[in-house]
Amino acid sequence: MKSKKKIVVLTGAGMSAESGINTFRDADGLWEGHDVMEVASPEGWQADRELVLEFYNQRRRQLLNVKPNGGHIALAKAEADFDISIITQNVDDLHERAGSSNVLHLHGELLKAQSTLFPENVIDWRDDIVLGDNCEQGAQLRPFIVWFGEQVPMLEPAVVEVASADIVIVVGTSMKVYPAAGLTTFAASHVPIYYLDVNPNVNEALEQSNNLTVIKRSAAEGLPELLAAL
Repeated sequence: MKSKKKIVVLTGAGMSAESGINTFRDADGLWEGHDVMEVASPEGWQADRELVLEFYNQRRRQLLNVKPNGGHIALAKAEADFDISIITQNVDDLHERAGSSNVLHLHGELLKAQSTLFPENVIDWRDDIVLGDNCEQGAQLRPFIVWFGEQVPMLEPAVVEVASADIVIVVGTSMKVYPAAGLTTFAASHVPIYYLDVNPNVNEALEQSNNLTVIKRSAAEGLPELLAAL
C-alpha cells in the first residue's frame, strides 16, 4: 500500500482565536494588562508567584469554556488521508479535543502543572493552582508553560518532524518568535509551504521559501478548503 503523505502543521494563537481564546499580547506588548516578563518569565515568577498563578488560572478557566473550531476539526479529520503532525505554539488542548492524535506542544500545556524543584514531574491539572499546591515531593507547583528565557525541550523533536514533511502548513502565527520562527527552514527545499492567516505578516525565513503559497483565510475557513484541495 502507498504510504500517506506527511503534513506538518505549525499553529499559533490565530488558530485558537476563532474559538474565543484570547491571544494575550496586545499591540502595546502587554498580556492582559501585564508586562510579558511579569507573567511569563522565571524572574516574574520569583517576584510575584500569586500574580503569575492567577494569570494562568484565568487562562485555564477560559480554556475550559471554549470548543475547537472548524480548523481544529478539519485537521483531525484529515488524519484519514494524511499522516498529520501538529506542532503548536499554543498551550491549549483544542487540537486534542478535536481528535488530533499527534500534537507536539512547544510552549507547554495549560492543563498540566509542573513541580518547581523536580521539573520532570508533570501532572494533569484542570483546577486553579494556588500557593501551597505541592508535588508529591513537597515542592510548589507552577504552570507547565515554557517561559521566556527557558529552554524549549520539544524543539528538537519539532525539527525532526519538519525535516520529514512532504507538505508544511503554517496557520495563525507570524512565525516571528524564536526559536519556533526558524522551524520552516528545516523543511526540504522542494516541500510546498502554505501560510494561512487573515492578515498575512510573513517572516523573513518564510519569504525566502521558493514554494510558499499565502492564503488570506482564517484557520476555520481556510484549513477545510486547503486540506480538501490537497
